[in-house]
Amino acid sequence: MEPRRRRETIEWLPLPKHPAFIRQLAEDDAEKDDSSNVRAKSKNLAAWHASSSLFYLWDPVARCVHRLSLRFSSDDPAIVEAAFPSEKLVPDNQLKSDVHHLALNVDGSFLLLTGPDVLSFMNLHDRSYADNDTIVCRTLLVGSKIYFGHNNGLQTLQASWHPYSSTHLGVLSSDSVFRLFDLLSNIEQPEQEYFLEAVEPGKCYKVGSICPVAFSFGGQHLWERFSVFVLFSDGSIYVLCPVVPFGSFCSLAFLEEIYKDISSFGLKSLNAKVVGNSSLAISWLETTFPDLANRPIDEANVSVSRAQPYAPPDASLSLQGPLVSISHSVDHDTSKVSSLGDIAKAVGFLYSSVGKDSVLVIAWSDGHIQIDALADEIQPLWNVGSSPHLRVDPRGSIVAVAMICETGKRVPSKVDLCQPHDETCVSNTGDTIWLGHPPPLLRLAIIDLALPKYAFDSCAPTLFSDPLVSDRFYCVHAGGVDLITLYFLPFSYAAPEADKVVKAPSVCPILTACLTKSSAPILWGFVIVDDSDGLSQIVGITSSYECIMLETKKFNDGLPLHFDTHAESVGSEEDITKEIISKELLSGPKVILVPPSLRSVAADSIEGRSTLHHYIKLLHENYVEYAHKVYVELKEHGDHLKTIISDQQNHVNEAMQKLSTLERKEASINDRISRASHMYEFIEQRLQSFKKLPGSNKKPLSKAELDFQSQLDRFAELELDALQSSIDALNARLKRYVQSSPVNLTNAPRRTVGSGRNYASDSQLSQLKSSLEKLSIMNNEIADKVKIIEHELDNRGK
Repeated sequence: MEPRRRRETIEWLPLPKHPAFIRQLAEDDAEKDDSSNVRAKSKNLAAWHASSSLFYLWDPVARCVHRLSLRFSSDDPAIVEAAFPSEKLVPDNQLKSDVHHLALNVDGSFLLLTGPDVLSFMNLHDRSYADNDTIVCRTLLVGSKIYFGHNNGLQTLQASWHPYSSTHLGVLSSDSVFRLFDLLSNIEQPEQEYFLEAVEPGKCYKVGSICPVAFSFGGQHLWERFSVFVLFSDGSIYVLCPVVPFGSFCSLAFLEEIYKDISSFGLKSLNAKVVGNSSLAISWLETTFPDLANRPIDEANVSVSRAQPYAPPDASLSLQGPLVSISHSVDHDTSKVSSLGDIAKAVGFLYSSVGKDSVLVIAWSDGHIQIDALADEIQPLWNVGSSPHLRVDPRGSIVAVAMICETGKRVPSKVDLCQPHDETCVSNTGDTIWLGHPPPLLRLAIIDLALPKYAFDSCAPTLFSDPLVSDRFYCVHAGGVDLITLYFLPFSYAAPEADKVVKAPSVCPILTACLTKSSAPILWGFVIVDDSDGLSQIVGITSSYECIMLETKKFNDGLPLHFDTHAESVGSEEDITKEIISKELLSGPKVILVPPSLRSVAADSIEGRSTLHHYIKLLHENYVEYAHKVYVELKEHGDHLKTIISDQQNHVNEAMQKLSTLERKEASINDRISRASHMYEFIEQRLQSFKKLPGSNKKPLSKAELDFQSQLDRFAELELDALQSSIDALNARLKRYVQSSPVNLTNAPRRTVGSGRNYASDSQLSQLKSSLEKLSIMNNEIADKVKIIEHELDNRGK
């Protein structure tokens, strides 16, 4: 390694004005990158390491990593400054494909570079200097024979560092296999390999519904530390437990807590299945962490234990799930729950540990965000009889483990029989502990981002958790960035009263973009920069390689900036004081009780000196440290008080400006009110004059009357005309007939058939006369009815 040359004087510049962002990405490069994969997931070309205050940025043109040292400005905490000149980290092996994601491990020693055809990591400690600011780092491919071999066709769906090991990398691929690599021992072969068979026996599934999408490692809640949550495309969540990186360290106090939990609820049960599952769990704990069983008497010497490679010889991990969802009495739209999987696919997954709760967030391809919480503890579960495949070294030690993880035959539990809004479901889950049932999910909310469907065609929504406030997270999509805040968690927050409705999660758009059907993703990078003082800023990298800063002051300030206008003024100052100063300091130092027997002890004796020394130590711990805490907290809250005063002063100035504007406009407003009053009086007078008109009291006809009138009109226009014409024709014929026969028809000689005209007989004439009389009578009746109806209509019109 070449010695590093002496650097120039460091200059601190605002991050958006750093030279790394001045050169924008060329348009042809951007179009080439966008056209490579239309349905590609969103990118994140930035990474942040809080403990070292280093910001990493991938340059797609120079194909290197910019490393910038950041700090918050002492003059204005809203400004993030970057050191110039910065460092360029160049991989020793040129990457042949595009990089879409950057990720740092726990201690910041490895930088993960992933893309459609890239899965490599950069060793930031194994480096050499090319010049003052260019560093060549060793870059290695992970699983090149598995993922990038000839004719394999595999696709890496997600790669993430294990949160409790700096050298272990978890990779989920399109062949439904989850692999855990130890980069210090072997980068080609995985240390642990789990084949996910998420198909229940005797059931048929669509091929698309059994494909994994994403995964997440668990948190610190009992067995969740050794759990892996896997999300499938139909929205079902499965759990692998226990999974622990070989050689990783774990606190013995944490292991003892799990051990006591098993001993209390598992081994003492009368159910043979419960005892069997808990016995397997205890055997796994004692073998994986031998320090737990062989802990020395002096507990202060050993505080952590290292995980040893182990797998049960006759059992493989069970793929627990799919996790059943139950509902709480929260006011949200549940109509989307049953049909989400039919109309959309799960594309994003986030696990977050909030207080006592474990929150699981799913992002769907149609813009819906589903939020669930685990309603019970996760327990380890094995499928006995399915032996794993072990790879051992010449000494007989386990080097790698591979096993097929299947979902066992699911037995309905009490949770499955609960109604959708039955609140007793949560309490009944305690009866099914250690029986092998997966924990249920408590449905908290389903959020609709209210964006058009084409907004998710270019990139799927991506979820990010807030490093400072655990009960909120961010959703990045083509339409911008939304902040989602949770106001209810079943185990962390107090249970709401019966007459109060639980407040639903809030969605606050903090960045909005203009959407079109051909719009590209707005951000190529999203990072939350924070420090130990509680300050945070959002850094976004646009598709044109520009840096934008999103100020988080308004929704990151821990002090309340909104006041209830309906609240009483009495006691308001006291409430604000309690919110500014913690309750621990307001309660004062702990009172030290001096026993009465202390007066009988001689001050110059050994016992008296030791007792005096002991109480002096207690006084120092209680009063001196308390005074130090008061000093530190008051000093820290000075900036917050200044912020409150400045905000209140701004509110006062705005109110004064509004009042002055209203005073200036008062005269014009009064004139407008007087004109409106005069106009109202004029309209009222015209209305009164309209009421005096003759047709003002005319009532409109009802629907039945209108229908009857239309029928009469049709009858009068058609049938009466036809009847009148028939009567006229008959009268004409009768007249002609009477005129043509002056002689009595009875004395006239009869004519033979076929000679001359045919004359009607007497019976026909009588029948014709009767018909004519009937028609005349009917015509008269109809005419009378028409006159009656017209008379009635005239009366109603008057």
